[in-house]
Amino acid sequence: MSKTEAPEGPTEAREENDLGAAGARLSTAPQERDEPPNMPRLGVIGWVRWFWRQLTSMRVALILLLLLSLGAIPGSLIPQNNVDELKVQDFMDRHTTLGPFYDKLQLFDVYSSVWFSAIYILLFVSLIGCIVPRTWQFVGQLRGRPPGAPKKLTRLPAYTTWRTEAEPEQVHEAALAMLKQRRFRAHTAGSGAGSSVAAEKGYLREAGNLMFHIALIVMLVAFAAGQLLKSEGGKLVMEGDGFSNTLSQYDDFKSGSLFDTGNLEPFSFKLDKFVGTYQKSGPNRGTARTYRADVSYSEGPDGAEKKKSIEVNEPLEVDGSKVYLIGHGFAPGVTVRDGKGKVVYQASVPVLPIDQNGTATGAIKVMDGYRDKNGKAEQLGFNAFFVPTFAGVGKGQMFSQFPAADYPVLALSAYHGSLGVDAGIPQNVYQLDTRKMTKFKGADGELFKQRLRPGETMKLPNGAGSITFEKNLKEWATFQISQQPGTGWALGGAIGAVAGLAGSLFIQRRRVWVRAVKGADGVTVVEMAGLGRSESAKVPEELSQLAAQLHDRAPTAPQPDPDEEASSDADPDVVPAEGAEK
Repeated sequence: MSKTEAPEGPTEAREENDLGAAGARLSTAPQERDEPPNMPRLGVIGWVRWFWRQLTSMRVALILLLLLSLGAIPGSLIPQNNVDELKVQDFMDRHTTLGPFYDKLQLFDVYSSVWFSAIYILLFVSLIGCIVPRTWQFVGQLRGRPPGAPKKLTRLPAYTTWRTEAEPEQVHEAALAMLKQRRFRAHTAGSGAGSSVAAEKGYLREAGNLMFHIALIVMLVAFAAGQLLKSEGGKLVMEGDGFSNTLSQYDDFKSGSLFDTGNLEPFSFKLDKFVGTYQKSGPNRGTARTYRADVSYSEGPDGAEKKKSIEVNEPLEVDGSKVYLIGHGFAPGVTVRDGKGKVVYQASVPVLPIDQNGTATGAIKVMDGYRDKNGKAEQLGFNAFFVPTFAGVGKGQMFSQFPAADYPVLALSAYHGSLGVDAGIPQNVYQLDTRKMTKFKGADGELFKQRLRPGETMKLPNGAGSITFEKNLKEWATFQISQQPGTGWALGGAIGAVAGLAGSLFIQRRRVWVRAVKGADGVTVVEMAGLGRSESAKVPEELSQLAAQLHDRAPTAPQPDPDEEASSDADPDVVPAEGAEK
């Protein structure tokens, strides 16, 4: 048996020309034309066809996919309006030249911009225009049979031959059974002396290609549905307080353009307790060890109450909505009294942290019920600066040393006048607008301010009243409530894309032919050849294995005895066969 050969293979197009139907393309990918179109002869229909061919080509699809990936980069580097408008405004204030330029390019709204949507839609159309014809071609290939062997098998990249005493029909039957056993799609092509066994394998490669493209479409559709039908809002909840999933309960709320607020799932929850413990020593001092919100929730308007602990990356899932724990802080309890000792304000006021150790700022606003010593109605305002663990007087700045409330201190500065809330203009509840307010002044004539420990009271100048830092220090947690359909489809599409890509990369489609014919001397000549979509060492290796297995069933015929051949040539009564070499 001769050794399997693997000469330098011709290109796929050249194989088609040389081998006919046997060398037909092993891929459903559309062919790219190297020659430019004849521009002067193109009419309107010609231009449309040319544009469609370019759009549905694999090259353009890959370019659009690359552009989509590059276009998503600004969305992760530049603040986005749909995520945090305050950060966008802060960026605009800090970059007076670059900010307006970014705004014109819609870089603050990347995923809803015209240019990103154009790339997205073109990629969608390109994938569909590429998949539909390829799918029909692939279905046709599955319904058809492998083509018969070409006339000259020696032109194929992998080829082997040997002579055997077995009959051609026996060789074909053995080859057919062997190839089917090796999971080839095989049949006997042709009849009589021109018959051969044709087999093909590796259809899953094209199935993987199609699965990859279809999965990309599923991911694009899921991404679009998620953006158009999503809802997302935030809510700060103090211990003991609750939340009901209605629009009026949100601190902030954003939704897709096709989302109907009537589709908010009815559920509610109450924050029973926030539990936070932190590393007390070592290089990781201050790192959270426990970060958990224990809640009681109920599904629907009359659902039974259930318990759940919400942790980072472990949200509460209720009827398609997910409740994430995203933040935590403190709410010092304060009591404000007027000059006569009457309580005019009593509440736990949440303050927003500004560093990892819990240092926080906020505002206390007394809008109603307060009157000065002359009986005139006024409003009070206090700038609040809270630290859960104070370093101590003279031991550094007023910043917390640890995130837990080990030594809480509340620093206050006092104002009186108008808070500006009666104008009907929305204002930040965590900031104090002092434009229409007057400072309370201390003995030194400066702004009156004081540090308080739990249980201590700051008395305002001239008998204007007092404010007490109560001992009931509460904690709060912020939650993100999101409803985003299509996430399951997106995950399925991602898994399908990876599986399809793996199939298209690691599975090779190939064809094998076996031809056995009687030679002039009556000995059967067996030829085997293989052809793959691309040149690979696997095709010759596999052909060698197949040939060795078939050779066991149709072994090489013994070589004739040289002495007998010599005597036959010397015998004058033996007449050579027609066409035989003398």
